[in-house]
Amino acid sequence: MKILNLYAGIGGNRRLWGDEHSITAVEYSPKIAEQYGRLYPKDRLIIGCAKQYLLNNYQDYDFIFASPPCQSHSRARFHAYGTTNKKPIYPDFSLYEIIIFLQTHYEGKYCIENVIPYYEPMIKENFKIGRHLFWTNLNLQRLANYEGPKNLQNTTCKEFEKMYDIKIPRPKEGKRGFELIRLYRNCVAPKLGLLILEQIDKKITTLEAFR
Repeated sequence: MKILNLYAGIGGNRRLWGDEHSITAVEYSPKIAEQYGRLYPKDRLIIGCAKQYLLNNYQDYDFIFASPPCQSHSRARFHAYGTTNKKPIYPDFSLYEIIIFLQTHYEGKYCIENVIPYYEPMIKENFKIGRHLFWTNLNLQRLANYEGPKNLQNTTCKEFEKMYDIKIPRPKEGKRGFELIRLYRNCVAPKLGLLILEQIDKKITTLEAFR
């Protein structure tokens, strides 16, 4: 199966997918892409704009997973206004552009993930799983009770490394171009990524195996 992994980050969702599929990952940040490439050397890695790559290449893939940046939608950042130095920002509606595009132009399987926003979603989600919303043409009903990791704001890098089985070299401040803890927090939990892919592979892993 040919898979397109958009806004790949360090590949939390992809961690348990194995190497049996042909996977293309798109990540905008060269520094973050460097870590993805180190973790998944067999994947094809594109450094660039996920939306533009999707527009030009969507027909080449059987399954598309997209996890657009969530910060501008998150309730945590919204509630921080007035209590920190953070100023209001516009929600990044690239999320909805991708949803509409895949819903109307793409014939394969797709799954788009983002946080529960501080506003009413502009497009109603298909499924809510844990602290995430999903727009998809997969049937994820059996995953409705999946809760996933909790208290991520208080989880340390070492705890993430153990929980996700992902270890990124610790950067020297200002030398690597990324904040390590933020990379881990932005990951889709690997176990959830696997459960989603299995809806296409028709494999069944019980949710209890991941508790």
